[in-house]
Formats: sequence, structure tokens, C-alpha cells
Amino acid sequence: MRPFLLVFIFLTISLSVKAQDDLLAALEAEQSEEPGLVEATFKGTRLINGHSIETRKKGVMDFMISHRFGTIDGGGYELFGLDQASIRIGLEYAVTDRLYFGLGRSSFEKTFDGFVKYRLIRQSTGGKAVPVSATWFSSVALRTLRNPDLDLSFTDKLATTHQLLLARKFNNGISLQLMPTWVHRNLIDEDQLNNDVFALGAGGRVKFSQRVALCVEYYYQFQQLNENAKNAFAIGFDIETGGHVFQLQFTNATSMVPKGFITETTNDFFDGEIHFGFNISRTFQVN
Repeated sequence: MRPFLLVFIFLTISLSVKAQDDLLAALEAEQSEEPGLVEATFKGTRLINGHSIETRKKGVMDFMISHRFGTIDGGGYELFGLDQASIRIGLEYAVTDRLYFGLGRSSFEKTFDGFVKYRLIRQSTGGKAVPVSATWFSSVALRTLRNPDLDLSFTDKLATTHQLLLARKFNNGISLQLMPTWVHRNLIDEDQLNNDVFALGAGGRVKFSQRVALCVEYYYQFQQLNENAKNAFAIGFDIETGGHVFQLQFTNATSMVPKGFITETTNDFFDGEIHFGFNISRTFQVN
């Protein structure tokens, strides 16, 4: 119940935070300038581990590097996790202001992944106000880590994730998001319990200053992949500098693809099994 309590406290405090000036005009310009639309609910396409409702503006390419070190409970001998690392490199592109896709490769389990996002509705103000934004997200992951004892087909190695991302920006300093999620595996191991795992994610962002914001993210699983699975929890900071967005985070999840961090997390955040990590995003206008 501790993650639920922390998220509840975070959301309660966030609703009382005074609105401040928005973070960065350069990234604001990526968003549509259509009158009445609520802009920049989140500054990047990621909340922490998971995706936010945001997409880039048409013709923008995003190069993203994600890094997760080992757990900090390794102590000084492991340099608090810095001796170990997993990395994901991804390239993403906005076909339109609403349609966004990406490809990536993770060193963890040698996983290739691809995703597509589509903005269904956008929060707006005025006479025909829309109270929330909604984005559909689907991804597929291919695990290529070799196991000589198993003869698996291509489809056996696939897992898919589908999410409806719902978010609301309450003011310039506070944004909240809910993520109903379905993860499906074509094949599971003998010690695993469910091909399908349903989960509900919740998270949000509160601005601390002109360029720094606090983010929290938590996924609750209604079924578990196996008996060792833990719910993914993360706390992070968004730091904006020019065309870059740095996201520093502390999480119990090792994987950086949705099917992994939502259902395969085995570390306990509150027992010190915490990974320090970061996301670095760099955008390019290519069209």
C-alpha cells in the first residue's frame, strides 16, 4: 500500500501548488497553436518509464537515449549501481501532429521494440471545452536473448502492450495522467501464470521552478506474470535545457519497454532495490 499512499500524497499536494510560468518556449513551439487547445500537458513524450499523452509536431524526429544503472543497494563496492547498466536507444518520428511512431533496441534481454501513438482528443477551453486529453498507445516487443534449450518461433518471442492514456492539465504547474493497460504474451514460461496482464497506471507532474519539475508514476497489476512480480514505481525530475529534456529518475524497474517494466519488475522499491536512471531526448525538425 506504500506506493498507493505516496501517489495519493503526491496528487493531494500537487492540487494545492500555485501555478507558475510554463517551462520552456522552445518546446512549447512544438505543440499545436490552434486556439482553445491546452498545450504542453507534459514536456516530453515520456512521463517517467511510460509514455505520456504527448506527441511531437509534424515532421519532428526525436532521438532518445534511456539508461538504467544497477540497484543502489549494491553499496560502495558496486558504486551504488553505477558499475552495471542497461541502455535503450530509440528513434521516433511524427507523421502528423497526431500520429507518432518509434523504434528502439534495449540491451536488457536484447529487446527490439516499436510503438505507435495517436492523439484521439485534446483538452481544450472555451465554449466547447474538452476536460481531458486522450492518446492511444500500442507497442510490440521482440526478445532476442538466446536460449539454446528452447526452439522458439518468431511469434513465440513477441509481446504486445496497449494503453489508453488519459490526462488533464489543471494549470501551468500541475498535470495528472491515468493509463489503463493490457499486456499480452504469445508464449509464457512454465513458472509464469498469465498470458494477459491488465494494469492501471497513475502519475503526474508538478513544476518546482522555471525549468525543473517533479514526476511520479505507479502501475498496479490486476494479474501478475509470476509470483515474483512487483508493481513498478518511479520518482523522477524533468530538467529542460535548450533543445534537450533530461529526465532523472529512481525506479524499481529494470526494463525500459512497457511489457517489461509493467509486468516483469521484480525489485522492491521500499527495500532499496532502486535503479537510478535517465532519459535524454533531442529533437530535430526534418520536414
